[in-house]
Amino acid sequence: MEKIVNTYKKTRIDARLSVDEKALFERAASLGGFRSLTEFILRAATIRAEEIIQEKEQVLASKRDSEIFFKAILKPEPPNKALKNAAKKYFENKR
Repeated sequence: MEKIVNTYKKTRIDARLSVDEKALFERAASLGGFRSLTEFILRAATIRAEEIIQEKEQVLASKRDSEIFFKAILKPEPPNKALKNAAKKYFENKR
C-alpha cells in the first residue's frame, strides 16, 4: 500500500485587531459553528477573495467581449467566399 504524503505547505499571517473586532469575529465563529476563530477567519476571507476575483475577472471578460463586439459592428471584416456563396444561394432561392 502506497503512503500518501501531504505536500501542502502552510504559512502564517499576522493581523492586529481591535478588541471589538476580535469579539465580533469570535461571536460569529461561535454562532456559525466553526471550530476556531482561525477557521472562521480563513473561511470568510477565502469566500470574499473568491468573490472579488470572480467579479473582477467577469468585468475584464465583459470589457473584452464589448471590445470584440463593437469592433465587429464598427469595423466588420469583408465577407469571405463561403458567406458570399451562401448569400447568392439564398437570394437565388428567394425568387
